[in-house]
Amino acid sequence: MNTKGWAVSVPEGYRVGGWRISGPIASGSWASVYKAERMDGDAPPSALKFLPTGTVTRRQLRHLSDMTQRELRLHRSLRHSRLVGLRETLLVDDADNPDLDGACVLVMELAERSLADLLRSGTPVPDAPRLIIEMCEGLAHMHAEGWVHGDVKPSNVLMMKDGSIRLADFGLSTEIDGTHGYLPPVGSMDHVPPERWSEPLTDRGHAVWTSADIWALGVTACQLLTGMFPFAASTPRARYVAAAEYATGERPLTLPASMPEGWRSWVSDCLSPNPRSRPGAAVLLRRARLLAGTVEVSTSVTRRLLGTAAAAVLLLACTAGAAGGEGTTADRFGRWLRADSDIPDEYRALIVEAGRMCDEPGLSPALVAAMLKVESDFDPGLSDPAGNEYGIARWTPSVLQYYLPTERRGTVLTPPLSAEDSIPAVGRYMCVRLPLVAGVPGDHGLLGAAAFRSSDDVIRRERGVPARLQSYVDQVRKYRAEYQP
Repeated sequence: MNTKGWAVSVPEGYRVGGWRISGPIASGSWASVYKAERMDGDAPPSALKFLPTGTVTRRQLRHLSDMTQRELRLHRSLRHSRLVGLRETLLVDDADNPDLDGACVLVMELAERSLADLLRSGTPVPDAPRLIIEMCEGLAHMHAEGWVHGDVKPSNVLMMKDGSIRLADFGLSTEIDGTHGYLPPVGSMDHVPPERWSEPLTDRGHAVWTSADIWALGVTACQLLTGMFPFAASTPRARYVAAAEYATGERPLTLPASMPEGWRSWVSDCLSPNPRSRPGAAVLLRRARLLAGTVEVSTSVTRRLLGTAAAAVLLLACTAGAAGGEGTTADRFGRWLRADSDIPDEYRALIVEAGRMCDEPGLSPALVAAMLKVESDFDPGLSDPAGNEYGIARWTPSVLQYYLPTERRGTVLTPPLSAEDSIPAVGRYMCVRLPLVAGVPGDHGLLGAAAFRSSDDVIRRERGVPARLQSYVDQVRKYRAEYQP
């Protein structure tokens, strides 16, 4: 392979530290990666990432130094089987070669290929669900430890010799300071969320949240599952414009028709226009595992009727029952909901999905079940035209439209409202609204329930539950305690 034009051109046979370059792998704008063999034979082949110094301007050098420090800080802070491992760092000392002298070299695990290599055919990638799950594992660990990757895309997800994957290229990774971190104004146009460029550029960069990684995860998952981008256009710029129009409500999200039905809601939630409503990586990991576990037993009828991650929960439960597993539906969901309560069996899967839709404190299946009990006594046919409220959660159709799955958001449904639409929407509502009452004193889950009956503006203005809602909240508290295992 000709390395002319690479960020760092290193000849075959070049020696640095105890390593000998045996061939090129890939190059980006700021660094180049080469395969290398250990000259003493005491270590397996590795990937050496060269970051230049002598061939860049002073401004570029500052930027490159920042990216190098980000990558080194992350490697020093995090170790995980889904993050590519750093073996050592080297500094090139070669005064006779000014293009390489002073370059920083990261010695890392050697991968077989990247996900970008698998996507070159433009067709779905075999074993895509497992790859998505392993990406979620890496991101969930990073986010839990207070890091945003910042540059999730197929070329930065590496496949190892055993078929497992690793997240890589942490030059844009940032530590979370409070609620967010900061990134320089760079990134892959196809995988950067639309809100990135609306954030003001400060001397620290653009503010970035973990939700940016979730958007990029959704785009990558769509590519793996269908071989196509979620926004159809011929160039990255045109696709970004389409994504921006979608984020402002000027166009709907139209995922490729080949998207497996069970994954459609999962990807749509990753691509929510509202960053606050995107599920966390840990929640997406649980949902992905359920979906992957039911691929072989799901039927077209079941997918058509449910078509959400809740369907996966229900199918998994049915499969366990058919295999002589855990007994009744109530028993199978006993980890989250008390088995001997009056919660109807047919709604338990939907309630568990709604109550575990995000990691927001206070949200739980027991809380969702208690709210449905107080709202309607689990009556899916409830109709209150005077109050314009319908169904098991007493949704007003014009409000429910904002909490439907992303691909259907903005659709005002005509009553009767199904439980399959109404119950997951309660979870989406709580994921969006609970953070907005975070500073209000009181039980976080019950504050969310009160907001559901009024609004988060009311809860913030009253600094708690208004007197007129106290009876409602007391009932939710009572049933939540009864439904908690």
